[in-house]
Amino acid sequence: MDDSQRSVHSGAFNSRDAPRLSFPGCQTQRRGSREDGGIVSKQAVSTTIGHSVPSYRPLALLSAFAVRVGPLVALVTVWQVACDFGAVRPVLLPAPSTIVRTIWNMTLSGELAEHVAVSSARVLQGFGIAAVLALALGIVMGLIGPLNRLADLMVQVLKPIPPIAWIPLSILWFGIGEEAKIFIIVLGAFFPILVSTLDAVHQTDVRYVELARVLEVPRLNFIRQVMIPGALPQIMSGLRLGITMSWMCVVAAELIAASSGIGFLIMDGRVMSNASVVLAGMITLGVLGKLTDDALRFAERRLVRWRAGFSGL
Repeated sequence: MDDSQRSVHSGAFNSRDAPRLSFPGCQTQRRGSREDGGIVSKQAVSTTIGHSVPSYRPLALLSAFAVRVGPLVALVTVWQVACDFGAVRPVLLPAPSTIVRTIWNMTLSGELAEHVAVSSARVLQGFGIAAVLALALGIVMGLIGPLNRLADLMVQVLKPIPPIAWIPLSILWFGIGEEAKIFIIVLGAFFPILVSTLDAVHQTDVRYVELARVLEVPRLNFIRQVMIPGALPQIMSGLRLGITMSWMCVVAAELIAASSGIGFLIMDGRVMSNASVVLAGMITLGVLGKLTDDALRFAERRLVRWRAGFSGL
């Protein structure tokens, strides 16, 4: 056996034979290296990371913002140019600058704030009632099999009926006051939340249910500590869909003898053949829907931060 093979089999290692690696922005020092009979003593390696690596986070944020806003800016630009050159009749589709001016004037006069406050109050009331009823009923129906089978047919029949079809009955039952408007919004938000809650309860892991039975966990503790946390992601999705439906239904609800609200503003613009007012109301409605959806999305991230979801390629 030659010297090199003997060195390998004896476990000896010569530090001078090791390759030296160098990285940009890093400095490596070897301290206290000593050789005794071919055996290397303990080494302390200190690495100082340089600060020459640039940070690309601002550039990434700017790129993401451009990707999200770019198509909208391009659409508005083409729209404005088409209106300026007379390709579009202003009475049918006003220019974006005209719509912005209308929104600005209504904001300064306080008219827009009044309509926003009235519609927001109606939406929050209707959505709140629908959320409480749908969450409670969905959990109870999910836990009690016979009740679920009894109510499932009724839910499946009533769910496809659009809320606007209930307007005649709501007037007969509640008159033309606020109760009829709230009723329409409740119907719009109720079924999406109910169906999402039912599906979430039914998708509870069977292993957890069996384990709770074996350990004789009280039903209330099981609901509070196992079922609701597991169902929360899908419940939050149902709530987000419910608040979106509430904003969609507020326009239909405000058709019932309303004298204020965004729905009334849109219908008043139609009666006056003022397309800029109609579009101003629609844009305001979209912005309010986006803000409330973002609020629920923020709450969802806080409540189910343990869930890792797919965010795209």
